[in-house]
Amino acid sequence: MKNTSNSVLVVAPHPDDETLGCGGTLLRHTSNGDRVVWLIVTEMTRRNGFTEKQIVHREKEISVVSKMYPFSATARLEHNAGCLEDGDLPTLIKEIGEVIKKHEIKTIYVPNRNDAHTDHRVCFDGVMACLKWFRYPTVKRAFAYETPSETEFGRQFEGSSFYPNTYVDITQWQKRKMEILEVFASELGEFPFPRSPRAVRAWDEARGASSGFLFAESFQQIMNRID
Repeated sequence: MKNTSNSVLVVAPHPDDETLGCGGTLLRHTSNGDRVVWLIVTEMTRRNGFTEKQIVHREKEISVVSKMYPFSATARLEHNAGCLEDGDLPTLIKEIGEVIKKHEIKTIYVPNRNDAHTDHRVCFDGVMACLKWFRYPTVKRAFAYETPSETEFGRQFEGSSFYPNTYVDITQWQKRKMEILEVFASELGEFPFPRSPRAVRAWDEARGASSGFLFAESFQQIMNRID
């Protein structure tokens, strides 16, 4: 019989999204003994423009990061990066649902629906279809996370912006989060690039200032089902 009391799923359209958006929170989960499953939705392939060197390097990053958290399992759906909008949403929903059922997931983290990157939007829609209690009864909570370089450049019209309503104190884990982020060096840049270490640290400080912590990550809670 599986222990389903603390089974967490983080949905990452691309490796590094999970660290940018909720790395400190995931470290807090693993430190508390929770089982955290990393769901990587897309992959680099030659057919969508990536070199063999880039592909091999990304595989090494995934291997290192999965151990640094550490995640209890890594699931990979292997869709083409940057092409989810052109894909089959029902198939994606089915794949996400299978991961939820296999690991008896209780808490889900997924990117914000209104991020600039269409892969993030599609992943959100896929998760939303998996929040029906009568099909996925183990799921109790779901949160949208914000991703520096995507959330702030998304659609910011009234009623469509990211409005945080949940803050997590990551002060104890922020340094480790930055160490993990450095593994994704190819995705980082120099400040003021949004995915620079300095910018990410400032982002965590700003969310901390909003919630009374030194460092925090913020979320928009989209489901909370209390037994």
